[in-house]
Amino acid sequence: MLPDLPFDPSHMLIGGAWVPPGETLTLSNPSTDTPLCQIAKASVADVDTAVHAAEAARDGVWGQETALERGRLLTRLGQLVLEHVDILTTLEALDVGKPVTQARADAVALARYCEFYGGAADKIHGATIPYMDGYTVYTLREPHGVTGHIVPWNYPMQIIGRSVGAALAMGNACVLKPAEDACLTALFFAWLAQKAGLPDGALNVVPGLGREAGAALAVHPGIQHLSFTGSVATGSAVQIAAGANVVPVTLELGGKSPQIVFEDADLDAALPFLVNAGLQNAGQTCSASSRILVHRSRLAEVAERMAEAYRAKRIGAAMEDPDIGPLINARQRSRVEAFFDKAKDLPLIAECVAPDGPGHFVAARLYGPALPGHALAQDEIFGPVQVIIPFDSEDEALKIANGTEYGLVASVWTEKGARQMRLAKALRSGQVFINNYGAGGGVELPFGGVGKSGHGREKGFEALYGFSTLKTVAARHG
Repeated sequence: MLPDLPFDPSHMLIGGAWVPPGETLTLSNPSTDTPLCQIAKASVADVDTAVHAAEAARDGVWGQETALERGRLLTRLGQLVLEHVDILTTLEALDVGKPVTQARADAVALARYCEFYGGAADKIHGATIPYMDGYTVYTLREPHGVTGHIVPWNYPMQIIGRSVGAALAMGNACVLKPAEDACLTALFFAWLAQKAGLPDGALNVVPGLGREAGAALAVHPGIQHLSFTGSVATGSAVQIAAGANVVPVTLELGGKSPQIVFEDADLDAALPFLVNAGLQNAGQTCSASSRILVHRSRLAEVAERMAEAYRAKRIGAAMEDPDIGPLINARQRSRVEAFFDKAKDLPLIAECVAPDGPGHFVAARLYGPALPGHALAQDEIFGPVQVIIPFDSEDEALKIANGTEYGLVASVWTEKGARQMRLAKALRSGQVFINNYGAGGGVELPFGGVGKSGHGREKGFEALYGFSTLKTVAARHG
């Protein structure tokens, strides 16, 4: 049951007002496949109104705020998020199907993004450039203006924190289009932003369908920068749409991230990362580690120990705080089950059986050994499925790891320092972790991919550079 909210979840936030939409959509609980509430189905006209509200904020009070005051506001917002962690956790668990412990971690991470970007807002400096005699040349970092944010359903709070938080810190006014499957924490965050003192129109939230509200945002001429996280196909369409207005786009797309286990790996240290990096959020993670590359001398040991860990996992309803919750909807469940059919030629090493019931549950499965070209080793599954791939040499491991269209995250497990450095340099990936995976989330660590994993960087200071434009000023004074 949905907790009492201080706003009507069927409304949009536009220009500081909670506005009823012309049409609504039904939001469902993935754990029970029952309705939660009605949410807005924003129209093209609603998106247009939101963009104009953002333009007014940019040209008005918000555009005149100093970096110091923007930072203070985001810091206040981060504190409010911490004070409301319990309700944000509940909303995320009910809305996304994320187990309570994982949902709470995301809420705390949202607060951390606000704190980080609050502290960083007045730390982005320009530079002076030595030039010809009689000139003083310097650079300025300025906001794009109005930024659009199309956020997916798998990690709403974290992705809002790393994109909207950075955009606001740089002085942009934002229009946020959360996924129609999961928008409650986005709306609650917007309400908290109002409480923190964010001026009207600086953040606008327009829930709705991607093909309508999302598409309208991507082509709107009032948007100066777009941030999109989601599938490769949709990201490509967003980039093409934004290209008509010559608008820069940050794309964080899919992944097929490997963990490479060498013969000298500390398996006791590696095992929790090998398993949990693939099963967290039921595998619905762009950076999920779905490929486990193992030196042939350790193959049997890794398979046995991962199988034991799989069998100890529990799948269940999010509010019961299991290890693995449901998938987001029936469509996603069908997608994952189709991969089970593709894996019929592979040995099934282990399985965590899904419960019977109305929710969108699927079994967590570990397959292998598999050849590098198998569908399970090449395609993003976005479910609790991992595959083990053997290798015999460092060169072969590198070839397999780099042998997909993606390049988001990779991990190397070895005690040999020279090998660590060689692989870190040679892996085609936006992030490489040595003897760990994910580094605890890493708000400070730039995140993004290469190849079909996207381009541009979020998190850390790099996100602030992405949400700003560089101006060069050359003053001739004799």
